Amino acid sequence: MKLIKNNLWIFLSLLLSFIAIIPFFHKGFFTFHDNIQVQRVFEMTKALADGMFPVRWSLDLGYGYGYPLFNFYAPFAYYIGSVFNILGFDSLIATKIMIALAIVLSGLSMFAFVKEMFGKKAAFLASIFYVFAPYHALDIYVRGDVAEVWAYVFIPLVFYAIYKQFKSQNAINIIIGALAYAGLILSHNLTALMVTPFILIFTIVLSFLKKEKKSSILLFTPLILGTILSAFYWIPVFMEMGFTNVISQVGGGAEYKDHFVCLYQLWTSPWGFGGSAPGCIDGLSFMIGKIHLIFAFISLIIFFIGLKLRKVNREDIILFSFFVVSFFVSVFFTLDYSKFIWQALHPMAFFQYPWRFLIIASFFISVIAASSIYFLEILFKKVEFIWFFVLIVLISISIIIFNQKFFVPQELINVNNNDYTNKVALSWSASEISSEYMPKGFQKPTIISKLADFNSLSTNNISIKVIQRKTQETELEINVVKKGSYIFPIAFFPSWKAYLDSREISLSENTKGVELNLPTGVHILKFVYRQTIVELVSDLISFAGILIIIIVIIKNRIKK
Repeated sequence: MKLIKNNLWIFLSLLLSFIAIIPFFHKGFFTFHDNIQVQRVFEMTKALADGMFPVRWSLDLGYGYGYPLFNFYAPFAYYIGSVFNILGFDSLIATKIMIALAIVLSGLSMFAFVKEMFGKKAAFLASIFYVFAPYHALDIYVRGDVAEVWAYVFIPLVFYAIYKQFKSQNAINIIIGALAYAGLILSHNLTALMVTPFILIFTIVLSFLKKEKKSSILLFTPLILGTILSAFYWIPVFMEMGFTNVISQVGGGAEYKDHFVCLYQLWTSPWGFGGSAPGCIDGLSFMIGKIHLIFAFISLIIFFIGLKLRKVNREDIILFSFFVVSFFVSVFFTLDYSKFIWQALHPMAFFQYPWRFLIIASFFISVIAASSIYFLEILFKKVEFIWFFVLIVLISISIIIFNQKFFVPQELINVNNNDYTNKVALSWSASEISSEYMPKGFQKPTIISKLADFNSLSTNNISIKVIQRKTQETELEINVVKKGSYIFPIAFFPSWKAYLDSREISLSENTKGVELNLPTGVHILKFVYRQTIVELVSDLISFAGILIIIIVIIKNRIKK
């Protein structure tokens, strides 16, 4: 009973967050835009089972030719999904757990952050505002953007660790911050790029409040260490992206100029399951949330009253001002008024959709709206707990009543694991949705019968027998009747090496796979994924980050 009493607000936060994941308990699944999450979990698990780590390649996707999916697409969520897959859940159930877990954890991470600044009551409200933000529902049930859904978990944790380090210097805070920032990069690199300037400004603001210069510098340590830890992922993203066709995703239907939000859409826009379109009529909604905005406005009023009565301290004034300004800046980047900045900063084109900044706006508006209860407590210190409790319950109920309707899928479908993991689903259906990591100029199959298949390569000139097929290695027994050039169905990437009778031979790119010159006779031919120099160096940098954390933990224990 004492445990519940001491942790009442976090228990309530956890309990209410389950309302947002009710559809995940239904049999089958539901559809959303990025409808290949189960396949990605399946491929991640297969790669890990084959002994590949870090996982960089997908064996079955890309029309069966494979491609370096996890080398470029944020892999964190799929590592989590594969854990449940390995524990015995099928890929479909593991995917549902993976997404639902992120939703629940986002509320808990927000609770942890706001509790440090504004107390448990405000932390509870912030977690409810955050979990039930309309854009959160959009990411989950409309877009199916699992990467952004997991980014929701790590954004508050980064702020939490930095603020905690500001309050009390501790090596554990640095480690939590580093792991959280690395988690943010690995969850969704685009969100990490968008939110990092806000994190840096927050850190600068705290260092300004900190009197000791040495301890102020330490506030930046989590970001540096987190960048080192995640190097195995982000360095290849920047250095090796040119080997794929992913650049084609910038422009065309994803041209940022066509996807700015109209101002009134932030207040009200019809909820839908379609797509983003030029102009002010879209197939999906970009609402920030009426309840969120109303309580944020109320919070501003209470804050200014407290300011006038001189009941708000200097730190609260500066931090609250930071949250308010950051909210307006993040909203500004969703609007056409910010086009001149998008045009000036060319790399921002990779964000594709300006409304992606709504994830940051959702974070800041949740903190602002929830702080209303904190400032009320300052103004009315003598009011009994029960009245605050009733007020908080009423606010949280209003949030859920107004926004719970967004946390439902368009349609529940009666499917099972095999519907997502059979050969056609993996090599054809999923590839039709996403194949941007195939090589440039690759000739994609136009009919299912043309999917990659080693068993169909045998001709009068060569016979092929598959000995072993793994994510990172394919072993074949070949009988070459006529020497010459032969094409094998593996999407070209510089990591692939070919070995004929254990001797490396030259491998070249072809629009239909990889091409080899083979002599006559019976041979053992192996294709092996060997990490590039870039990937190996990035692995070593991340490993160095792990060593730093281990050393910090050991030194901290010795010191204690």
